[in-house]
Amino acid sequence: MEIQPYLFFNGSCGEVIAYYREALGAEELFRMHFRDAPPDPQRPPMPAGLEDKVMHATLRVGQSMLMMSDGGCMSDEPHTFAGFSLSLTGDDAPAAERYFNALAKDGKVTMPFQKTFWSPGFGMVTDRFGVPWMVTAPHLEQPR
Repeated sequence: MEIQPYLFFNGSCGEVIAYYREALGAEELFRMHFRDAPPDPQRPPMPAGLEDKVMHATLRVGQSMLMMSDGGCMSDEPHTFAGFSLSLTGDDAPAAERYFNALAKDGKVTMPFQKTFWSPGFGMVTDRFGVPWMVTAPHLEQPR
């Protein structure tokens, strides 16, 4: 099991990645843009300009992993730091789902644990103490 910080930025994630690369020697391991998401007729159309924003990125900073996203960058708020979640990756989908269900007990599910286009299992929950979690099974093949 791994627990990693997951930071949300309001449209400036690409700049943050460049800054951390220069300032901290961070290594970019993975970056997915919103344009990489497959079309979904149940999802509203993507606002213009969102396609080039960061849907998910993983950096290695020293021995630590740092995940980040532009998250809710569709708002008109200035591009600032916008929050965090702890990201927990289980050894496999059944283990990840067990962790998710344990954290959901007396908590609030914000996205049910389910198969996604990037993982065999992913869900978001805020535990009973108010800590937001993103629980995932190991990723499927990652786009380049």
